[in-house]
Amino acid sequence: MAKLVIGKEAIEKKGWWQAYKWLILRRVSQLSILALFMMIPICKMLNPDGDCALGWILKGNLSSSKLFDTIPMTDPLLFLQMLASGFTSIAVEAMIGAAIIFAFYLLVGGRVFCSWVCPVNIVTDVAFWLREKLGLRGGTRFSRNVRYWMLGMILVLSAITGSLAYELVNPVSMLHRGLFFGMGLGWFVIAAVFVFDVFITKRGWCTHICPMGAFYGLIGKVSPLKVRADARADCDDCGECYVVCPEAHILKPVLKGEKKGIPPIVLAGECTNCGRCIDVCGEKVFEFGSRYKKDAQKE
Repeated sequence: MAKLVIGKEAIEKKGWWQAYKWLILRRVSQLSILALFMMIPICKMLNPDGDCALGWILKGNLSSSKLFDTIPMTDPLLFLQMLASGFTSIAVEAMIGAAIIFAFYLLVGGRVFCSWVCPVNIVTDVAFWLREKLGLRGGTRFSRNVRYWMLGMILVLSAITGSLAYELVNPVSMLHRGLFFGMGLGWFVIAAVFVFDVFITKRGWCTHICPMGAFYGLIGKVSPLKVRADARADCDDCGECYVVCPEAHILKPVLKGEKKGIPPIVLAGECTNCGRCIDVCGEKVFEFGSRYKKDAQKE
């Protein structure tokens, strides 16, 4: 049996750019966001006595930051930990920042954070690539509900300890801080995530464990921007979308559910809107669209 070469058919039918467009745009997004945080530190390092006239575009980190030193942006999960821990003096700015970020991801899809912003996604994608190259199969099985238990646990721990419990071990925060100030203990946390994803279970951290992914997934359940499969009748069962999708279990009901009346829309909150299924599908079954658009088959 010939080995499946992911993207080969898509390249032949759509061209190289269309077969990798959303993956490339995601990497540009992730790296650009990091670069915006680093503009002033890099400017000061290269020109310590000069004037960095552009100022901060993004100041802070992925948990709490300011856009143009004016617009607050706060991770809603961090804000929930603050509430749970009993902080008595939560700044109005933090509340506004959490509301802004919540509203943004409510519109574009909660787990867009995971695939378009989170720097740990780059680490776990490399781990998945290495796992595939090594031909590793199987591994420890975890319920996907573990991440929701993790989400509940960190809020309970924050309430019990009166602290921002998850921020002590949050790989996202550790990786972001480490890129600016040196990794230190963060190396062990990121390495643990990498090893876990390569040797313990496929896409283990993001798909099974991460409480941030669980939180943003809950938001994503009601988001209007979705991946649609209006042309699912054209699916040739090549299986490539299942290989590249970080939450492959959400695809089958959409692709095979016409007789059961399941709409051709990925409504599951677990979807990261990464666009990889769109990239690798040579039959152009998938596209981004509104969940409210009337169902239609491609003509």
